Amino acid sequence: MFGNDRTALRRFYTESWRKARCNEPMETLEQQIAAVIGEHPDYQPLFESSEEVLERDFAPETGSTNPFLHMGMHLALREQLATGRPAGIRDLWPRLLKKIGDAHEVEHRMMECLGQALWEAQRSNRTPDENAYLECLRKIL
Repeated sequence: MFGNDRTALRRFYTESWRKARCNEPMETLEQQIAAVIGEHPDYQPLFESSEEVLERDFAPETGSTNPFLHMGMHLALREQLATGRPAGIRDLWPRLLKKIGDAHEVEHRMMECLGQALWEAQRSNRTPDENAYLECLRKIL
């Protein structure tokens, strides 16, 4: 949707959050983004800040978490559950929720596995290994 235009993608996030705060009409994706941001009060000031956040680098070496990546991973996980892809993820979700007890925390734990699968795929220049990803999720149980 945004290709490699990081600024446009980030502006979409900040604009979605602005619309939510102003009770303006929103498209479905804007609603989803605003919902995820709404669950992260610690990040909300960043999404309300100036244009600086659009260009800011959130380098892991500096100890800062990239809030756009974090929100994007929440959205990716919710899309996986909605579409049932990879196959088997819908079966794992209720088991993870039962064990952990909090849906938001389940997503945070799942992010560790998703991040690992994406990192491995990028490192080896291949598609993510869905079986390894699901196995990582099973280890949380």
